Amino acid sequence: MTEPIAFLNGRLLPQSQAHLPLHDAGFVLGATVTDLCRTFRHRLYRWAEHLARFRRSLQSAYLDVPFDDATITQKADELVAHNASLIDANYDLALVLFATPGPIAHYLGQTTPADGPTFGMHTFPLPFARYRPWIESGVHLATPNVRAIPAACVDPHIKQRSRMHWWLAEQEVRRAHSGAQALLLDLASNVTETASANFLLVKNGTIISPPRDGILEGVSLGVVAELCERLGIRLEHRPITLDDCYAADEALLTCTTFCLAGVRQINERALAWPGPMLRLLHDAWSAAVGVDIHRQIVATSA
Repeated sequence: MTEPIAFLNGRLLPQSQAHLPLHDAGFVLGATVTDLCRTFRHRLYRWAEHLARFRRSLQSAYLDVPFDDATITQKADELVAHNASLIDANYDLALVLFATPGPIAHYLGQTTPADGPTFGMHTFPLPFARYRPWIESGVHLATPNVRAIPAACVDPHIKQRSRMHWWLAEQEVRRAHSGAQALLLDLASNVTETASANFLLVKNGTIISPPRDGILEGVSLGVVAELCERLGIRLEHRPITLDDCYAADEALLTCTTFCLAGVRQINERALAWPGPMLRLLHDAWSAAVGVDIHRQIVATSA
């Protein structure tokens, strides 16, 4: 087969044929749990952590899927093996898992209950051209009026796609700051995260993350914690104010797709970029995976 394949409700099929019905709860209610894992050298990276987080998200969202971890892993490996054969060896893939409660019968005029949950996986080539400006020039963050959803409403540890607030935040920010990304504050005006990445500050050699109970449990944040332990760098979790951001030595973003990027500006305040902590963590991360991560992004999107 010369096109990517996907896995949907127990079937491997051409990705172009993987569709959800109009009455699926993922569309009707926005009730979709998801996760995303990337490859390095066409092999899934930190797969066990991503699958474990996906399971925790399912449990927190009262969802289940009729496939065990061994089956999901086998099918994920099949997708990557086939789909990676269709791209250049210098590129890598993102693999997406998702699950919904399944079709809602009465939304299509049906009287009998629909079948159980929907579960699928698909891949796409990592969009390195999207990340290249962040690597070459740093990221501009801005804080919109839209606030992070309180944990009492939706557990921030659930990786999910009910993301209207992120859409509104990004539109507000882009109208005021061309090319910027939204950095959301909570109701107490403390910093949380962006739509795609965990946020970190660097001050006096210490890396500071927002409290764990208000942010997604980032797999890449876990990698940063491991690198910090190995390098003897202190990492602490505590509330971060905008004043803390403006006084920081550096600010960083970490996520699965681009791993690590430096922040050059928050609102109207410029920050030191690129800083020594960014270089140190990038070099350590690249050594651990056997790929110069930033060079891969820049070189393959030139």
